[in-house]
Amino acid sequence: MQIQASKLEGVLQITPPTIFEDFRGHYVETYNRDLYKAHGITADFVQDDISVSTRHVLRGIHGDAVTWKLISCLIGKFYMVVINWDEASPQYRQWDSFVLSEHNRKQVLIPPKHGLGHLVLSDQAIFHYKQSTYYDRPGQFTLLWNAPELGLWWPVQDPILSRRDLGLE
Repeated sequence: MQIQASKLEGVLQITPPTIFEDFRGHYVETYNRDLYKAHGITADFVQDDISVSTRHVLRGIHGDAVTWKLISCLIGKFYMVVINWDEASPQYRQWDSFVLSEHNRKQVLIPPKHGLGHLVLSDQAIFHYKQSTYYDRPGQFTLLWNAPELGLWWPVQDPILSRRDLGLE
């Protein structure tokens, strides 16, 4: 297991503890509470979710004040942006980006008060995340993916968006 700090405090890029490939296929250990805890990751994950999307679908940017998330790409490839949305932080409004795929098997740990969004780069991608709280839509914030004041960079200019991510809900 390898852990690499990102430029945002508390956001970590993780190579899972076990990645194995042979003539039969792949095996990846995506989470092991004891190993993660031994590496300082103590979030108590209570819910797992996946979203399946097609090329150029952009989901997010969403977050809340209390939830830790551990993000993985099970199938395909996506570009992900994480933004610090903690007004008390000196890194408020700073962001970082990551590419997660079924080939690199990287994960990203995201602390509370950070928003995240992802854009699918492959024909289809399965986005997996563990959460330290149960999903609470009313408790979330939504940032516009293309808000000029955020200065975010995305690899496409015209993604496929939900009404929420268009700022219509």
